[in-house]
Amino acid sequence: MKIDSSEISALIKQQIKDFDAKIESDDVGTVITIGDGVALVYGLDKAMLGELVVFPHDIYGMVMNLEEENVGVVLLGSDSEIKEGDVVRRTKSVVEVPTGDAMLGRVVNALGQPLDGLGDIKTTSTRPVEVIAPGVMYRKSVDTPLQTGIKAIDAMIPIGRGQRELIIGDRQTGKTAIAIDTIINQKGKGVYCVYVAIGQKNSTVASIADKLKKAGAMDYTVIVSATASELAPLLYIAPYSGMAIAEEWLHKGKDCLIVFDDLSKHAVSYRTLSLLLKRPSGREAYPGDVFYLHSRLLERACKLSDEYGGGSITALPIIETQAGDISAYIPTNVISITDGQIFLVSDLFNAGQRPAIDSGLSVSRVGSAAQIKAMKQVASSLKIELANYNELLAFSQFGSDLDKETKDVLNHGKILMEVLKQNQYDTYPVDRQIIELFAAKNRYLEEFDIALIKPTLTKLYEHIVSSHHDIIDEINDKKILSDELIKKMNDVISSFIQTIK
Repeated sequence: MKIDSSEISALIKQQIKDFDAKIESDDVGTVITIGDGVALVYGLDKAMLGELVVFPHDIYGMVMNLEEENVGVVLLGSDSEIKEGDVVRRTKSVVEVPTGDAMLGRVVNALGQPLDGLGDIKTTSTRPVEVIAPGVMYRKSVDTPLQTGIKAIDAMIPIGRGQRELIIGDRQTGKTAIAIDTIINQKGKGVYCVYVAIGQKNSTVASIADKLKKAGAMDYTVIVSATASELAPLLYIAPYSGMAIAEEWLHKGKDCLIVFDDLSKHAVSYRTLSLLLKRPSGREAYPGDVFYLHSRLLERACKLSDEYGGGSITALPIIETQAGDISAYIPTNVISITDGQIFLVSDLFNAGQRPAIDSGLSVSRVGSAAQIKAMKQVASSLKIELANYNELLAFSQFGSDLDKETKDVLNHGKILMEVLKQNQYDTYPVDRQIIELFAAKNRYLEEFDIALIKPTLTKLYEHIVSSHHDIIDEINDKKILSDELIKKMNDVISSFIQTIK
């Protein structure tokens, strides 16, 4: 029998072609180098960006670099037990977090795992941490106020549901206080809240959770905590996880508020990862896509149109500046992404003006679209009056002999600054804000000593609540000050002021 070599080679080629490997090399890889929480892996040819991969000892990693020869993976756990040559396997799924109403009242880490010792979170729904933001056709313009309960903000820098309003200032100027007060003020208003702590101390997060619990706000709030002691990858994905939790309610037609405290530390964690992954660095050693880092996060905050459920996510990102420098790299990036900023100043804070808001540099690009008509009526001239006061205050320091008109502007400005003072955790309903601003606008407080203004306004509100509750009912129901209501308010306030005097 004669054996034909060409037949044998054709047979072998056919068998090789038909051979179906049980484990494809596309799905496994080998660790080449490991260190500083970053692994370079050979293999994983079909890995996706952002995919979860599994290392030995059930340690997870996230794919962040896709290169020709290897894959860069950041670890979501300790790298102490992983060594070169270890096998890495694909999970074929991207990073996801648990979502749903079961998350309310809980403190979780960046992966949605509980940190509060209250047991497992019983929820079946999950969402990927990275999704594309809703397009323009799915959105509608912002038209509903999100009341913060802080007079200075609701009057001058109104925030609407679906807006992105930046809170910016140096450290220790009351940025977190504004965010926490806003969360507390959502009680009973049907707004779900997510507070994302990035790079904070464990004790700070525990203190915030305690304050929210005492105020009864944890019933509708989730805290996502990636503290300073945690790995850079967890700090990096924490805000995206918080946004994914909020999006579950957004797509069910609910209103959400999310606070990112703070995105400066988020940018630093991303810079750390990028440098460890040997990505080329740009300005201030940040990678070239640091703008995209925050824009793809904040673009997910929106107000959906009614045919898509009408839900909203309002974002309050916080940025810490150095010596008031808002022209630095990260602050200018986030200012250009957001719909306005609340700028807090150390000088005002140290002078006892709380909240220490600079009315000149603070702005809301949604503006009066996010205010009720009654608030517009009493607050329309507030910014101009404060601008006049600040301008004359600078000049009056050089001149001793001032005319009556200048003295009146300075005195009225001082009174307005006093009226806008508010203690932390003491939020005001919108009717109280309108009554106090109405009294100030119509100059009922001009003859009072500065120290008596706050107690006088408190007594005025208590008097109206007890004796003229119909005024409050009309403000809350009709949300506009009619001519009859203005006349009635003038009568009530002037007779009350005469009594006090």
